[in-house]
Amino acid sequence: MSQDSTDGRFSGLPGRPGKIVAIHVAYASRADQRGRRPDRPSYFFKPSSSVAPSGGTVERPAGTELLAFEGEIALVIGTAARRVPLDRAWDHVAWVTAANDLGLYDLRANDKGSNVRSKGGDGFTPVGPGLLDARVVDPGALRVRAWVNGEIRQDDTTAGLLFPLPQLVADLSQHLTLEPGDVILTGTPAGSSVVVPGDVVEIEVDAPDAPGTPTSGRLVTTVVQGEQAFDGSLGSLPAVDDVQRAEAWGSRAAAGLGPTGLSPELREKLERAPVAALSAQLRRRGLDEVTIDGVRPMHPGAKLVGTARTLRFVPGREDLFARHGSGYNAQKRAFDAVGEGEVIVIEARGEDGSGTLGDILALRAHARGAAGIVTDGGVRDHAAVAAVGIPVYSAGAHPAVLGRKHVPWDVDVAVACGGTTVEPGDVLVGDGDGVVVIPPALVEEVVDAALAQEEEDGWIAEQVAAGHAVDGLFPMDARWRARYDAWRATR
Repeated sequence: MSQDSTDGRFSGLPGRPGKIVAIHVAYASRADQRGRRPDRPSYFFKPSSSVAPSGGTVERPAGTELLAFEGEIALVIGTAARRVPLDRAWDHVAWVTAANDLGLYDLRANDKGSNVRSKGGDGFTPVGPGLLDARVVDPGALRVRAWVNGEIRQDDTTAGLLFPLPQLVADLSQHLTLEPGDVILTGTPAGSSVVVPGDVVEIEVDAPDAPGTPTSGRLVTTVVQGEQAFDGSLGSLPAVDDVQRAEAWGSRAAAGLGPTGLSPELREKLERAPVAALSAQLRRRGLDEVTIDGVRPMHPGAKLVGTARTLRFVPGREDLFARHGSGYNAQKRAFDAVGEGEVIVIEARGEDGSGTLGDILALRAHARGAAGIVTDGGVRDHAAVAAVGIPVYSAGAHPAVLGRKHVPWDVDVAVACGGTTVEPGDVLVGDGDGVVVIPPALVEEVVDAALAQEEEDGWIAEQVAAGHAVDGLFPMDARWRARYDAWRATR
């Protein structure tokens, strides 16, 4: 027996795994919670040094706040698998057990999806305690549950997977040889959230419909506070923002955050500020290219206020549309992911020779609480979209489907809409005059200045209406300025 097989860290496995492969998103409930469904599985590696046994502890490193648990089903490979067909893939799985795919969201952003540091820490992969014989369980009828301090947090079955367990084995075997002892972590359902020092996490995998209800037993891990901080001179330090907090906790509400983007107070100010006044204030600050040109409001009396969620189309090409236009494409992902108070901004290159959305997607955005939609392309089902009631700005109506002119390509990237660059998170305000884009760092300053200017212009209009000449009044000279300041002091 090798030293690794007697190492207590690997007591929940046959021995030290050669590799641990984990899937990013696999359950429909988790995908819907995140607002995005992948159409194909994607993976990352975890080091075997991250494995820990049941009954152990895991440190939340000093200076961090977002350690999250993820209850998962772990597959243990029994016989080597290389380019195995789907119908024989499960034959290569020897055991099934419970795993906790712990992750530190404070370190996630800088790893760009590789999860090397955020998921690779010592103790970040508890596994066990028992192994279920894969021959006696149905891979489509397994259950995973998680408890925190005795309270159930996750409860789902493999019937809720986007990608069946045998598919993961077959898919991975196309690219690399799965060797005996390798572990596949098969994703977590909705309910994963943040844990803090003192919390006790329990994970169990069982087969509730199988004779005797085979079970892994409960995998128990206690969270403790680490004393060692990260050294910034060596690499990236932990950093969090509200996006990471919402993802770690499972939702903005669970993280104690309000709706995305704008505070109620700021939103109220923007709703009162005319787009023309905002545009003038941006121009005074050197920003001229901030209006989305060539779009008209579907509801001229409605005000549009929100933060940008972007969608990019590229010019239509039949082979590209065949690969990117069908299934759960970028267009559908954008409308499924838009959040409360956000505006979907579509780059269609000013090409209005087809629709870029229709009534179904408008309904989806409305149901998600979106603040509006801005596209420099066309809208199909124009009357039906108008009936939805969500503010929409577009280049006009067109009956043709998307594929006539466009390929849905990417989401949440900088886009060019109506000749203006829009980044995710930019603030958009629209009224009958059009739509203006405000950099988030300037929005408070710009809206306060715009409202102050509106008040001043209103007073000037009253003076003109009373018969005063505009000379010296518009703009105000020192004499009129003094009179205005005296009036304002009385308010």
